[in-house]
Amino acid sequence: MSDGPYRVLADPAAGGDPAADAARELIAGLALRPWGQVAASVYETGRLVADAPWLTGHQQRIAFLLRGQRADGAWGPPEGYALVPTLSATDALLSALADGEAATDLIAPVADGLGALAGTLLATDARTLPDTPALDLLVPALVDSINERLAGLDRATAERLPRPPLALPVGLGPDRLRKVRSAVAAGAALPPKLAHFYEVLGVVPTDVGPDLTAVGASPAATAAWLTVAGADAGPAAHAFLRELIRDGGGPVPCPAPITVFERAWVLSGLGRAGVAVNPPTAVLQTLAGASGAEGVATGDGLPTDADTTSVALDALARLGRPADPGSLWAYETADGFCTWPGEDGFSVTTNAHVLDAFGLHLTAHPDADVRYRRAVDRLSVVLPGHQCADGSWQDRWHASPYYATACCVLALGEFGRGAAAAQAVDRAVRWVLDGQRADGSWGRWAGTAEETAYALRILLAASRVLPGLADAVTRGHAYLHESSTREHPPLWYGKELYCPTAIVEAAVLAACRSAASRFGDVDRSVVDCGYQARKTTT
Repeated sequence: MSDGPYRVLADPAAGGDPAADAARELIAGLALRPWGQVAASVYETGRLVADAPWLTGHQQRIAFLLRGQRADGAWGPPEGYALVPTLSATDALLSALADGEAATDLIAPVADGLGALAGTLLATDARTLPDTPALDLLVPALVDSINERLAGLDRATAERLPRPPLALPVGLGPDRLRKVRSAVAAGAALPPKLAHFYEVLGVVPTDVGPDLTAVGASPAATAAWLTVAGADAGPAAHAFLRELIRDGGGPVPCPAPITVFERAWVLSGLGRAGVAVNPPTAVLQTLAGASGAEGVATGDGLPTDADTTSVALDALARLGRPADPGSLWAYETADGFCTWPGEDGFSVTTNAHVLDAFGLHLTAHPDADVRYRRAVDRLSVVLPGHQCADGSWQDRWHASPYYATACCVLALGEFGRGAAAAQAVDRAVRWVLDGQRADGSWGRWAGTAEETAYALRILLAASRVLPGLADAVTRGHAYLHESSTREHPPLWYGKELYCPTAIVEAAVLAACRSAASRFGDVDRSVVDCGYQARKTTT
């Protein structure tokens, strides 16, 4: 066994089914950590440093931010994805600096962060920035906060830092933030999804009770509320934060909790790949809400949505517990299906998952209401209509086209109808074949196990064995084995990019099982693909 937080499964020669063993351990982790397994967040940890220094683990959170700073002074992933985490981390270290904490150690990191912001990250056109949620709220709020902190520094400290006021990216103004803050201050009822961003709205919610686990599935929003209301006002939320902090050693993840989201994606992915699982009743019960009138939410504190509802329904159906998908009709629009009512944009992955849910329902109930059949026919055209010219798909919930393309290909390959669906799958397979890296991997910025897993699922969905396909699968499978000790980078859309580790590990396991099933001579050992199950002991 390894010395780190993972252990490699036993050699399959010893007997048993390695894939089933890995799945059992992964699912045991879902029950042991019901809030979800998400990597630590720079943005969210920075907000706790700035807004809730009274919480335990404050110095550990500062140390986490210092360790995570890049050589160029920024934090986070490449390109514009670094903007929000860099703003949060710089503001957090400035707040610590203003409080007189380890001034000598913080001057250089703050100066470097300010340099990265003024030099490149903010000196851009807003239209080139990624469409991460509430960017038009977070960026103005953090820029204002940094400028106020710079203006309030004592003279000796200020002289050691660059002090030009930070400007917003061209095309991004403070108007929406001001309007939302004014509405919150006036007591207006805001869309539930805005609870996820309460830490930058200036006023914390008053419509939350002592039994709430988290405000908006966000440690930062929860801590902002507790800072104003007092820990005694929300004992359940305070206990949740303490447990989250203790589990992470100080830094915190976001989003959290993601109970239903994590369980749905893990069980759906494994089930689709044919990995036998038998989750505990408590895990299954959290998915049951998908058949309610409006579906189910990702986790406590978030609104219901069509994406989580669809994947939860898919998971239940593949586990032999099908539920009525009628709740999804609440999300139907003229263009397809929205993630939630009033969504500003279109998600191909949400629509692919709705196609999965309806397709499975029709498979089990061929005589179902004709409305379901019409929706399947419609989505079989809608999804190809959103395919990029190169054969890929892009989506607003994941930075990698390999995730979006895998979602669409798997749905169209299994449930799509008509020539458009089949042709779209063929184009996607050819796109993947053309994009493999020299080391056998796939990835947007660099080869990753997660994106390679999605690429393999796309290739394995091909209706025929194209030239080079078996070789590409072999090389991709080998890469997953060789990359088994690497960390998964954040690729999922949130306030910043984040990594839901259990979901990613399940995707890798599913790809390995699918590869072994389709091309048995690639490698009969699912373990050899490099999947490592998270320890279930604490």
